[in-house]
Amino acid sequence: MNPPARVLHDPAELGRPAGGVCLALGMFDGVHVGHRHLVGVALDDARRLGVPAIVVTFDPHPLRVVRPERAPRLLQTVAERIRSLAALGPDAVYLVRFDAALSRVGGADYIRSLADAFGCLRSITVGKGFQFGHDRSGDVPLLRHLGTDLGFSVNGVEPVQIDGEPVSSTRVRTALRDGRIDDVARLLGRPYSISGTVVHGDHRGRTLGFPTANVGVADRELPPFGVYPARVVLDGIRHEAVLNLGSRPTLDANATTPRLEVHLIGFDGDLYGRGIEVEFGARLRPEQRFESLDALRARIARDVADALAALAAGDR
Repeated sequence: MNPPARVLHDPAELGRPAGGVCLALGMFDGVHVGHRHLVGVALDDARRLGVPAIVVTFDPHPLRVVRPERAPRLLQTVAERIRSLAALGPDAVYLVRFDAALSRVGGADYIRSLADAFGCLRSITVGKGFQFGHDRSGDVPLLRHLGTDLGFSVNGVEPVQIDGEPVSSTRVRTALRDGRIDDVARLLGRPYSISGTVVHGDHRGRTLGFPTANVGVADRELPPFGVYPARVVLDGIRHEAVLNLGSRPTLDANATTPRLEVHLIGFDGDLYGRGIEVEFGARLRPEQRFESLDALRARIARDVADALAALAAGDR
C-alpha cells in the first residue's frame, strides 16, 4: 500500500524535485468518476516520468470570492475532498487558498508561478473545458502555448460519459437535490456519504430507545429531508444503520436548521468525539411530524426494520 498523500499549503513544503512534477489541476468538487479519471491520467504521466504527482485544488470555491451570489453549495467539505483525492494515490494534494489577490492573477501568470514554485513542470492535466485565472483567461490552448515555452506537456481530458451525458459536479448536485441517491453513487463511483466528528445533541434519541450520533451538515449540498438506510464507517468497519436528515418536526416544531442523526443498529458504545463516515442508501420515506412520542418511537422501530431490509437487498 502506498503511503498517504501529503497535504501541501505551500509548494515549498515539497521542495523542488530534481525531475519536476506532474500536476492535476481543478476544483474537484465531489471527486466524481470524471475527476478520478483525470487524476489517473496525471498519475500515469508521473509514473512514466518517475516524478511526483501533485493534485492542485482550491478553497474556497473561486466563485465564493468573485461572484458569491453564483457560488454553488459544495458536495464535500474540504477535509472530505482532500481525503477523496489523497485516496487516488498522488504524492501530494496542494490546497490553494483562493482569495481576492489570487482572483486578480491572470491564467498565464498563475501557471508561471506554479512552475517557479515547483521548480519544473513536466505535465499539467485538466478537464478539456477547464478555465482558470482572472476573467477565466486560462484554458487548454493557453496551457499548450505555455507548455511549449516552459517545457511541459498538456492533457486536456474529455469528460467521462454515463448514460450518454458527461459527468460533472453540477450533474451530481442535481441528482442529489432530486434524491436520486443511486444515481449519485454511480456518478461518484462510490456511495454518497457525509463524514464528520460526532457531537452532542439533546439525547432525545436515547430516551426514545434509539440513540443517535449527530454529525454537522452545514453549508453543503444535501439530499431531500427524510429517513435513509445507511452504513456507518467507524474505524474501518461498516455498521448497519438508519438515519434521519431534517429538522425533526416532532421534537422541535420551530427548527429550520438541518440535522443528521444516525442510529447504528445493534451498536453499544460511546461515539462522542469520534470521526465517522455515513454512507446513504435510497430514501425510505420523507421526514414527517408525529402526534406523539409513542407514535414516533413506533415509526422509528419500523424504519430500523425497513433499513435492514433495504441494506440486505442491496447486498444481494
